[in-house]
Parts: sequence; structure tokens; C-alpha cells
Amino acid sequence: MYDLTKFQRDILYVIAGQDEPHGLAIKDELEEYYENEIHHGRLYPNLDDVVDKGLVEKGEVDKRTNSYTITARGQRELKARREWEDQYVGDLLSSSE
Repeated sequence: MYDLTKFQRDILYVIAGQDEPHGLAIKDELEEYYENEIHHGRLYPNLDDVVDKGLVEKGEVDKRTNSYTITARGQRELKARREWEDQYVGDLLSSSE
């Protein structure tokens, strides 16, 4: 997880939070978060990178549309990242609620 860009980490979070999203659904979620247009030339190479790293699995919905699912390894990496973050900000976030 440490070798991913923040954009790639955000892609993982979006995929983990949806049921087999396709590329445009991922793009829409990221655009809402970043409040900027995400170009295909940025999204799809980064999706390919997380697939190549074994964190995401790419499936085919039809000839033009792929779906994406987080792998077991991707889930472990997200969990480890969340635990690492919580050791620094977990108490801070829970005490401010």
C-alpha cells in the first residue's frame, strides 16, 4: 500500500465501497470527492496499476465495460492502512464526535 499514489489508494476505497463498480461509476465518485473532472487518461492507467499489483480484479460486463472488485489482498491492505491511520488519528476523530 505504501507504494501506491494517493489517487490509487482512493480508487481502492471507492471500489471497496461499491458492488463491482464499472469505470465510469468509479470516475463519478472520484470527481465528487476531488471536485474536479477526472480524465480517462488518468483513471484507467491507475486502475490498471492496482489490478497489476493484485489489489483489484477486473471483470468484463460487456465488450466495452469492465467491472472492478477488491481482492482479498486489497482488503487486507486497506485494513492494514486503516489500522495504521487509526493509531495516529483514531482517538482524535472519536473524541470530536
